[in-house]
Amino acid sequence: MSSPAGTPISADDRARLDPVFMQVILDTQAQVQQTQPAQTSPLAAMFHRETVTEALQGCAMLIAGWNQGRVDDAGLTRAAKALRALQLSELADRLGNLRNIAGTEH
Repeated sequence: MSSPAGTPISADDRARLDPVFMQVILDTQAQVQQTQPAQTSPLAAMFHRETVTEALQGCAMLIAGWNQGRVDDAGLTRAAKALRALQLSELADRLGNLRNIAGTEH
């Protein structure tokens, strides 16, 4: 069985950095849920809902990976792509920084 792709996080780093990680995830989820479709058409609303769902599912994958001791690459990619589609590029970059979380806090 192969290990899931992601940046490994030691148990000590995970315990120490959990508040930082969770704050980034919670901020991301909150901002995503506050977005509105760019247009008022039903089609725009449908695509917006799908993009919001993608971002939230990416966050869920990140949380699941974190609980397993890693920053999940697939979740990070999924969430960041959706955030950029929602015009939240700065938030996507912030989320992308989670890949380096263990290296930046020492």
